[in-house]
Amino acid sequence: MGVLRLSTLWLPILFIQGCSPSQPPDTTPPTKTVFDPLTQQMDKARGVQQTVDEKAEDTRKTIDSQERGDSSQ
Repeated sequence: MGVLRLSTLWLPILFIQGCSPSQPPDTTPPTKTVFDPLTQQMDKARGVQQTVDEKAEDTRKTIDSQERGDSSQ
């Protein structure tokens, strides 16, 4: 009976210890992945979209000021 108690106590401890990694995982991201060209294209597209949105907002403000009759621009 003592062996059963001892084995039920040590078996989970040894299992957990055996399954745990011996070294902490490397947390640095990889330097180059297969998705880099895609993410670069997406970043470029976001930049273009931001430029288009800024120009559209400028045009909208100009049209609104002309409709109100402001002569400042």
